[in-house]
Amino acid sequence: MNYDVKLELENRVEEYSFGDVAKQANGSAWIKSGKSVILATVVIDETEIVKDDFLPLTVQYIEKTYAAGKIPGGFFKRETKPSDFETLTSRIVDRSLRPLFPEGFGHPTQITIMVFSADSESDLQVLALNAASAALYTSDIDINTSVSAVRTAKIDGKLVINPSLSQLKNSTLDLYLSGTKDDLLMIEMRSFGSQELEVMMDPMLDPTLSTTAISTHVSNAISEDELIEIFKKTQEVLFASNSAYEDAFASQKKETVAIDCKAHVINEEMVAYVRDKHLEDIQSAMKQMAKSERSTALRQLRKKILESKEDWVEIELKDAIESVKKAQVRAQILQERVRADGRTLTEIRPISISTNVLPNAHASCLFTRGQTQALVVLTMGGPKDAQMFESLTDGGTQNENFMVHYNFPGFSVGEASPVMGTKRRELGHGNLAKRALEPITNLDGQTVRLVSEILESNGSSSMATVCGGYMALCAADIDTSDVVAGIAMGMVSDGDNYAILSDIMGLEDHDGDMDFKVTGSKDGITAMQMDIKLGGISLNVLKEALYQAKEGRSHIIDIMIKAQEKIEFNDGVLPSTDLFHIDPSFIGEIIGQAGKTIREIIEKFEVAIDIDKKDGKVKITGKNKTGVSGAREHIHSIVNTPKVEKMKYEIGDKHEGTVKKIVDFGAFIELPDGTDGLLHISKISDKRVEKVSDVLSEGDKITVEILEFKGNKISLGRA
Repeated sequence: MNYDVKLELENRVEEYSFGDVAKQANGSAWIKSGKSVILATVVIDETEIVKDDFLPLTVQYIEKTYAAGKIPGGFFKRETKPSDFETLTSRIVDRSLRPLFPEGFGHPTQITIMVFSADSESDLQVLALNAASAALYTSDIDINTSVSAVRTAKIDGKLVINPSLSQLKNSTLDLYLSGTKDDLLMIEMRSFGSQELEVMMDPMLDPTLSTTAISTHVSNAISEDELIEIFKKTQEVLFASNSAYEDAFASQKKETVAIDCKAHVINEEMVAYVRDKHLEDIQSAMKQMAKSERSTALRQLRKKILESKEDWVEIELKDAIESVKKAQVRAQILQERVRADGRTLTEIRPISISTNVLPNAHASCLFTRGQTQALVVLTMGGPKDAQMFESLTDGGTQNENFMVHYNFPGFSVGEASPVMGTKRRELGHGNLAKRALEPITNLDGQTVRLVSEILESNGSSSMATVCGGYMALCAADIDTSDVVAGIAMGMVSDGDNYAILSDIMGLEDHDGDMDFKVTGSKDGITAMQMDIKLGGISLNVLKEALYQAKEGRSHIIDIMIKAQEKIEFNDGVLPSTDLFHIDPSFIGEIIGQAGKTIREIIEKFEVAIDIDKKDGKVKITGKNKTGVSGAREHIHSIVNTPKVEKMKYEIGDKHEGTVKKIVDFGAFIELPDGTDGLLHISKISDKRVEKVSDVLSEGDKITVEILEFKGNKISLGRA
């Protein structure tokens, strides 16, 4: 392959070829970085023009398993539907490149990104956007702006730009920025899972503790000030990278072809008429907060006007009404600092929270904020219930123990649409909620699935999913390191003035300039997602938005904390898990002879017990709290019984025992009361014994002497 451009970027080298493959596409770029190879192509349909005010852009990111030397798993040995990673990557590329297209661009456009080779260290999401942008920039489409991506990690307290995948696994931060050489366009950020710390405790303060160390979890949420500094450093690299791309790709750009843009032409006569004669009707419709109600009000206004203006074209009148409505929404915010529903810029809509509204689900929460409502349902399972998946860059099958599934049926916005398969938007919103909640959730080996059913939507149902998801975790009595909520922020700007809006509704999202979702605790941010519609945002404005979001988030968290106090658990159906530590020397007694004791506990209390013999960690899982609590108390009764009461032997006693089991280092002898003791190979005979089985056989009767007690273990000698 002949490479036309080689770029040495921060922690990565990229090589590009533009003329060797996919020559019939409007633009193509073959990119090689490390051992990863990606082809991106851009094709437009010049014969068809979509006249709606909509950009018909489709982005498909496709991974081929041969790229990593794999054959697809399962029955079908051919790639089938896209994986979640492929869908989310397609969405990221789409959101980053869509702002480049001029208004009125109506030609169906297809961007295809195919991974032909992949190594275990390459960041395919970054390479995918860079390849797609290179193909678009060098194509014959008249777009002369480069967009690229930069990812930042925080490892051992230090920032790493463009980390490898192995470095990212050790990071407490995953920040993905995309933009041009002048503007920041998109942000995807998350902090990684809570950090497990060992805290010293005095057993006298808690008699249930038999050791002095317990585990606690501290969230790796990032403060607003720290995040702004990270943005600043990452943005500098992003801007410099795009300048390097444009300089390097300039000579590779094809001669551009003139393409008609069918920009929406607003009938100014109609606009003036609607503004002069029906502004009050527009304002009245704006107050109808539900999308369906507002649409009905505007449709009735349109019919009313057409009764006296029969020669007017309805579609043109619809555009004129929409133009007046949008201008009124924005002017009211910028000039009067009042929103369409009468709220101030920072005011949060009324919130109500009901937990465990579904009696036979493990846990549930009905979270309502204004006219947005999410029913979040939690189901608990064991390790076998985890979602298995394969990643191109990972060696084998992975398990996903924490899942968030988001569903957005048409009735939530008053639309008569059938419920079909999961759409990209639904997958993206569920992924955002997962990234928000995962850092503060301690699963203790469980599998948890959250399903968010959006029952009503008027802005930011994904953030309602975060809030409802946290409350569902609480309603299932799952350990969390902090209280997390989400809030959607917006912005309206006319170039000179701007207004930042807290808790935006659908109308403000549609007519505003920014959609900015922030999740976190009162102290820091766990995840965020931002799309800019007006061509960039300054860090000063972003900082102001982050702090305003923090105030709104704190208000929501206070309401959630009050709701936590009223939770009543579904004890009859809620599985319960308990995790505690014991002195490892007692594990043998908990297990009992041939596992007899632990089997009795499992059967009596209907629980599952998992014991880590190394550090004494005991995990009990059962169908209800009563059984789990009973099993824990039973185990503590064994551990806390004084050893002098349990031991029926004294040092020097001699007893006849039975050889129960022979091992390389000796033999286990069953004493008269069923207790086992160890006869070490060095104690079997006065002479050196090379092999225990040469001297003893299982079932032999021998006389032994009690030599010493080690914890609850007995050391024996041959009498």
